[in-house]
Amino acid sequence: MTEYIDVDVRPILRAGGEPFAVIMAALERLEPGQGLRLYATFKPIPLFAVMADRGFAHSAQALDAGEWEVLFTPGAMKQTASPSGTSVFGGWPEPAVKLDNRDLDPPEPMVRILAAADKLGPGETLSALLRREPVFLFPQLEKRGYRWLGGFSPDGATYELTVRAP
Repeated sequence: MTEYIDVDVRPILRAGGEPFAVIMAALERLEPGQGLRLYATFKPIPLFAVMADRGFAHSAQALDAGEWEVLFTPGAMKQTASPSGTSVFGGWPEPAVKLDNRDLDPPEPMVRILAAADKLGPGETLSALLRREPVFLFPQLEKRGYRWLGGFSPDGATYELTVRAP
């Protein structure tokens, strides 16, 4: 039976904050075999891939008022490999385009990133700096066939995103 540590990020989200650093800090405190029970104001779909890469499966349940409870259970390491057997994300080239979107208000960062991504050649990458995790951008990138990697800088102030063209 998995023991879960509760992380309620709803107050952070309601205050307009970014909870990713809090979630990752809680993840670091887990003992072997422990899972994470996350409470959020929306279904945190982009977090599912991040947690899968760290060996966690998820199950999500809608609560009242559009809120969500998500259980992240250890032991389901995501196997993402290319036909050659190397990681899909390994060996990405240096970004052909670098964007600093930290001073822009939504939806401007998403518009700039999508426009720049459309100009990339096959396999080229772009990097972008943002004030917050671009949760609405991820589905748009995936729909267009782009791969992406992202995370907060160690101080939690900047979200660093790299996008790779198909």
